[in-house]
Amino acid sequence: MLAIDIGGTKFAAAIVAPDGEIHRAGRIATPPTADADELWHTLSSLIDHICEGESVSGVGIGCGGPMTWPGGEVSPLNMAGWRRFPLRAQLAVRFPGVPVRIHNDAICVAVAEHWRGAGKGTRNMLGMVVSTGVGGGLILGDRVIDGGTGNAGHIGHVIVEPEGPACGCGGRGCLEAVARGPAVAAWALDHGWRPVTPEIHDDAYREYGSATARRLAADALIGDEIALAAMARAGHALGLAIASATHLCDLDLVTIGGGVSQAGAPLFGPLEVTLREHARMDFSRRLHVVPAALGQDAGLVGAAALVLAGDRYWSPGDGPWSSGDGSPGE
Repeated sequence: MLAIDIGGTKFAAAIVAPDGEIHRAGRIATPPTADADELWHTLSSLIDHICEGESVSGVGIGCGGPMTWPGGEVSPLNMAGWRRFPLRAQLAVRFPGVPVRIHNDAICVAVAEHWRGAGKGTRNMLGMVVSTGVGGGLILGDRVIDGGTGNAGHIGHVIVEPEGPACGCGGRGCLEAVARGPAVAAWALDHGWRPVTPEIHDDAYREYGSATARRLAADALIGDEIALAAMARAGHALGLAIASATHLCDLDLVTIGGGVSQAGAPLFGPLEVTLREHARMDFSRRLHVVPAALGQDAGLVGAAALVLAGDRYWSPGDGPWSSGDGSPGE
């Protein structure tokens, strides 16, 4: 089947086997100032390349939000050219007669970790992505939880500093405003950090310029005091949000992926301290927080699981797409 991962810096697509193994994959840079037609043409060209000679039995898509769900009109915040773009409908026309299913990209990452990654065998978990934004997906009772609009698990907008920095959502003090990569790097720069490690040439972090969150993480690992303080602040915020989430949802496991999570001990140490200070109920003490296991392939694996795992990760409810067969409703 065909899996597609739509991001602000890259489009990725792959042919994925029923066991979740990626057999053929490709990536292409997202045109930064493209209009709707150019973005669609770029994606279509990638799909042509990946699907050449292949029989497509279904299509799973992960895409940044907001989107209408499960209808799949997408308006990614980091992709100005698509506003209410009918992505799912376009793909359903291109691949008639097969399931075409879409979800938020962070939910797809959570699904991937539950299906084939660090959360495999766990019934109740939160999968998080901490990168240019902070997103998440909830798996409870071995099934993905969608919520009323498909946005359940959006832990990035849990409040961790009521008087804290403004967030892109319009609120203040959200976890995302404190712990996303650009915010962590900006805080460090404001407090006098000057990068020590060489610049890292990585398309996934090009929007940070030369002072990337990944460079900040590298400096923290070699003991830079300001870098360590920035990571500790982010870890503290993550610990607070995760403590709240586990009290609300009775979680067994939290997986954390994304670029910021690669900071290792400078991030996970303060996170763990804060979590244990605030997760004091007996049931919440069993929670484990671990790095995600699937890396850059997680979005593709999770998108594939929307189709390959049956209804375990797909329960769209009422609406014109509720049949799940990939065809628009009447």
